[in-house]
Amino acid sequence: MIRYGYACVNMTLTNRPKKLGGRVTTSRTARKASWYPHNLQLISDKALENAQDLLTYLKWNEEHGITLFRVGSELFPWHDHYELHDLPDYEKIADRLFECGEYAREHGHRLTTHPGPFHVLGSPRQEVVEKSIIGLERHSEMFDLMGYEPSFHNKINIHVAGAYGDREATAKRWIKSWQRLSDACKSRLVLENDDKASMYSVRHLYELIHKEIDIPITFDYWHHTFCTGDLTEQDAFFMARETWEKHGVTQCTHYSESRRQEQKLLIEQMFDRNGLSLDNISEWPTFEKQYKNFCKIKEQAHADYIIDTPNTYGVDNLDIVVEAKAKELAILPVLEKQKELLIL
Repeated sequence: MIRYGYACVNMTLTNRPKKLGGRVTTSRTARKASWYPHNLQLISDKALENAQDLLTYLKWNEEHGITLFRVGSELFPWHDHYELHDLPDYEKIADRLFECGEYAREHGHRLTTHPGPFHVLGSPRQEVVEKSIIGLERHSEMFDLMGYEPSFHNKINIHVAGAYGDREATAKRWIKSWQRLSDACKSRLVLENDDKASMYSVRHLYELIHKEIDIPITFDYWHHTFCTGDLTEQDAFFMARETWEKHGVTQCTHYSESRRQEQKLLIEQMFDRNGLSLDNISEWPTFEKQYKNFCKIKEQAHADYIIDTPNTYGVDNLDIVVEAKAKELAILPVLEKQKELLIL
């Protein structure tokens, strides 16, 4: 089965009007100054509401045929500043998260997470490494509370997050820091290829880290465009796939498209629909400015939607997290096409 999912935020529920029940989100937080260090109840309240709304997300996903979802890292706001069990509502939060995990297991959902870029196990600064370890352990604890046994099925996905001018030395520091993680966290942590040529391609991750500790590699199609490691997309895809297969876990990949090209295409299509020529775009200053500005969009930036679907190279069991800004709205058309093909 080729399964598509999305990341962290459900746009439909986040923007739901009050008359239909109001906003649903798993990323409530608070300014640090409003709670730290003497008002942990405020953070506890946010975490409980986030956990409650996560279940709403999962039920919405089930209703719409989505069984792959990346849980946001903001579920526990400021999670590196306290122990989870110190939250005043810890038992209630734990019960709600277990209910989320139970629902996901009963309905065949796969839940993953992707801690932010400040989790840098290969940093030369020890204080950064210490904070990174705490953050990763909190993500692992979240899956523990959901009732999951440690497995790469519920992957905690990060990047090496910087080569510091020496890929090999940084990889060695990364492995040394990885060794300090709990067994549960190590059994969930995976690495993703980067989108900058100076950093880590699938080949670099495979040669420098996977060969040492057997860690799975998440293949990101779009990132590979910018950091190939002299591999074709197909070769990189299967090199990463091998790292999942040896653990008996379905490969998980990431897919997105160019925001720069998307914005350019939107203007071109609008002109074409109206029988206009781009040669005369100067007659519409607003559109001319937008057309010129698309070149200023960061080359690696993700599009709102996807036009194509990734090449799965003949495999029939693959999980694909679509990293599009429109979130679930970007994959619903893909799911509809899948249904149509099944009918045919």
